[in-house]
Amino acid sequence: MSLLKQKFDIAPFSKIKAADFPEAFDAAIESNINEINSIVKNPADPTFENTIEALAFNGQHLQRLSEVFFNLNAAETSDEIQKIAQEIAPKLSQLGNDITLNFELFKRVKAVYDQKDSLELTVEQQTLLNNSYKMFVRNGALLTDDKKESLRTIDTALATKSLTFGEHLLADTNAYQLHITEAAQLEGLPEGSIEAAAELAKSNHKEGWIFTLDLPSYLPVITYAKDRNLRKEIAIAAGKKGFQKNENNNEAVVLEIVNLRQQRAALLGYDSHAHFVLEERMAKSPEKVFSFLNDLLEKALPAAKREFAELTAFAKELDGIDHLEKWDGSYYSEKLKQQKFNLDDEVLKPYFQLEHVLAGAFEVANRLYGLTFDTVDYMDKYHADVETYEVKDADGNLVSLFYADFFPRKGKRNGAWMTSYKPQYIKDGVNERPHISIVCNFTKPTATKPSLLTFNEVTTLFHEFGHALHGMLANTVYPSLSGTSVFWDFVELPSQIMENWCYEKETLELFAKHYKTGETLPMEYIEKIKESASFQEGMATVRQLSFGLLDMAWHSADPKEITDLKAFEMAQFAPTQLYPDVAENAMSPAFSHIFGGGYAAGYYSYKWAEVLDADAFDYFKQNGIFNVEIAAKFKDHVLSQGGTQHPMELYKKFRGQEPQPEALLKRAGLIA
Repeated sequence: MSLLKQKFDIAPFSKIKAADFPEAFDAAIESNINEINSIVKNPADPTFENTIEALAFNGQHLQRLSEVFFNLNAAETSDEIQKIAQEIAPKLSQLGNDITLNFELFKRVKAVYDQKDSLELTVEQQTLLNNSYKMFVRNGALLTDDKKESLRTIDTALATKSLTFGEHLLADTNAYQLHITEAAQLEGLPEGSIEAAAELAKSNHKEGWIFTLDLPSYLPVITYAKDRNLRKEIAIAAGKKGFQKNENNNEAVVLEIVNLRQQRAALLGYDSHAHFVLEERMAKSPEKVFSFLNDLLEKALPAAKREFAELTAFAKELDGIDHLEKWDGSYYSEKLKQQKFNLDDEVLKPYFQLEHVLAGAFEVANRLYGLTFDTVDYMDKYHADVETYEVKDADGNLVSLFYADFFPRKGKRNGAWMTSYKPQYIKDGVNERPHISIVCNFTKPTATKPSLLTFNEVTTLFHEFGHALHGMLANTVYPSLSGTSVFWDFVELPSQIMENWCYEKETLELFAKHYKTGETLPMEYIEKIKESASFQEGMATVRQLSFGLLDMAWHSADPKEITDLKAFEMAQFAPTQLYPDVAENAMSPAFSHIFGGGYAAGYYSYKWAEVLDADAFDYFKQNGIFNVEIAAKFKDHVLSQGGTQHPMELYKKFRGQEPQPEALLKRAGLIA
């Protein structure tokens, strides 16, 4: 019998084959259906325990199986896994519909819900009951039979279209190589980047150097290559992903997804997908999100325009560039930052060896929350690059298992993310501890250098580690309320607050040590990092707001009249546009956050959570960045509580007040 058909604790990666998954999923789905039937056919009257709680713990093996499979599809995929994903997704969608559209099951849930005021429930139990009832109502339980069938059809299509979107994007990313044979074209590029490109060319049995669209390869070219045509070529290639006239084109896929989402929302009685989504968010409505984004835009746009004018003048003075293009932005921004602050990322990188930065993140977690991280070799891995750890508290109790996967490879999508292989929950008196993973795409070690990070990559690692702490420190009864199972515009608080520690002298002195000499990052550089923290923050803010506004434009109104994706995009970007448009490029066909991930009608949450994280870190700053009392409050009221209460209530318990936007505006240099 395949290991996947049995219950497992630690994912048995090395002992499973892709071919094992279809049969294992079929068995797990059948088992889940039997569990649901046992709840429905229970002859006893519906109670919280025999209905709501039973539902909360049903399908656990299927959930574990799904976590293993779909995380592999993101971090270590293959043609075989992608084909299986396309087969499995409709089955899981059908099962989800079978559960939420099961009227007999809903009647039991409603019977308990109707008694809620007379039940003596904990706050977490009240939340679970409310969520359970809303899950059914918001997913079609009250629809007529014909509309339920329409919903099933839509959900099945959405499940496969999202997978197709991601497959196209990965295929376009993997298909591109910038092959250079003339050494003169490499002028300006960092030594480590050149060495990595030479090794890649050699592994491809080619002369010269190969650069790809993987971020550790792409970013040095766009940031440091003096050859403007080189920057242009790779920038246009990056912007064309999913937007080329080939089999990976995502234009029709995007239009199908947004129209299916709109049809689904209308079927359920909502004006738009955004109205449906935001009902279960802190922001509550599209109007509130637009007001939030546009208010920030009003404050940031004047600064962004000043910064862009300064950058344009700088490029003209330096190289006679009359009109800045998108492939010029990173290059001249880096030059200007060097001039203004005498700060060069390439000078900083030797102080940010990956292993040291990771140890620094561990040390921050130790000082704040008493956690220790020990390398172990008994945990199975899906790739040799993956590192495995036991996480324990100050008393030596197991808190979590932790996986870290840092380097790009062919079967791994771009970007950085945190994920879970097992949620935390309490059942039969046992507090089951979570299995958490972070996945990134950093520069691989070469023959002569370890993996050295840019400062932006340092903050990325801390960001994902913040998500990981949210998962690790979870302490709830029910898995559906555990860890990062929170409102989407609250989920970025634990991640974004961690980035703040990267700018602090006390933190940098823990890990910023030269990989050759062991010398601690000089104080002058630490000061420059802090000084440059708000460099071009106006432009960065406007860029993020443009993504949030595009997301809301796709999802807050009926998209059925949209036929030209590019024209629609340009209209949305017009109020935030600084650089000239690139005709061959479009963002939406590669906007995986909203078309391949869970951020549809939710991309604004990055800026929303910045208000929270700036206000929260200001609380630390006032009392000491390693203040254990403040850390304990953050752990007890935010990190451990998951989605057991409304996030604003949790935040106020931690902070003593609602968040104030002034801390963010000051940090960004937008107000004095």
